[in-house]
Amino acid sequence: MTDTRTVTGGIPAQPQAGEAGFVPEGEEAAMDTGARESDPAGVIAGAGPVTGPGELATVRLRDEEPQEPPRYAPEWLRLREPADAAARAEELLDPLRIRLADRPGGAGGSAVHDLGCGTGSMGRWLAPRLDGAQHWVLHDRDPYLLHFAAVGSPRAAADGSRVTVETRRGDVGRLTPDALTGAGLVTASALLDVLTREEIDTLAAACTGAGCPALLTLSVAGRVELTPSDPLDAEIAEAFDAHQRRDGLLGPDAVTVACEAFAERGATVRVHPSPWRLGPEESALTAQWLRGWVGAAVEQRPELSERAKRYLRERLAACEAGELRVVVHHSDLLALPKPAGGASS
Repeated sequence: MTDTRTVTGGIPAQPQAGEAGFVPEGEEAAMDTGARESDPAGVIAGAGPVTGPGELATVRLRDEEPQEPPRYAPEWLRLREPADAAARAEELLDPLRIRLADRPGGAGGSAVHDLGCGTGSMGRWLAPRLDGAQHWVLHDRDPYLLHFAAVGSPRAAADGSRVTVETRRGDVGRLTPDALTGAGLVTASALLDVLTREEIDTLAAACTGAGCPALLTLSVAGRVELTPSDPLDAEIAEAFDAHQRRDGLLGPDAVTVACEAFAERGATVRVHPSPWRLGPEESALTAQWLRGWVGAAVEQRPELSERAKRYLRERLAACEAGELRVVVHHSDLLALPKPAGGASS
């Protein structure tokens, strides 16, 4: 596994973030104008992973592969961070705090491995909610995102204890219990649904083998509610879910598979809903989410294209007018394995 320590220095040059996907007729010029405010190349940050044909949107990195462009646009990750923070299930934190306090050495000095960390939003949300000194190990395949995660990481825990950070480039599919030696916690956000069954099995085996709890948040649940409703809502949602399951990825089935994988290895598993609730104040996020959601549906079912152009155009107009509300359902999962050595958790 390639290891890059804590990032310092200047901000790298802006990379090409990827196309937004499906665009309704007449909207290209308006989108280009908005994009150039943050990207001189005029590239629109897509509402989701930036992938090529056949690629898996994971934190995969193989040492022999040439450098690849980023798969997630940092602009998109920044845009969704407030909604992610509001959605994550605070109800899972008390049992996690109890487990961390009960581990040898107590809550102090916990090592936290954040898988697929992106720009580090999970650390910014969680570290200030936990007591005790923390050392965050940020894993991602994209050095550009790792840079943002490192420089934007929190520096203090809930009780004022120090928070430190390092970055590592690596592959969640090759995670082993040895890689988690000494870890107090594994975290991830919006990761499970872009993994395969084999990768989730690998993750569960590594965590349970190391006796390390896992807090895995914001996995898509396969349900979306739009108000007011439209007759095409269900078809778009169905096509999007099918797109999520392409190439062996689990999409909305990921939480169920993860629950089974951890439970089969003796872990206690808790699941709690963590929906995005998007209204007029989140219109910028809603608009980008809509483009990505509809774009993925049309990529999966090209025959939807003409009806989807009308649908997206009208949805974006309602969003701009403050008339659209969206609930995107997610689930958060807390797995508490038996501590290493087989003691009861």
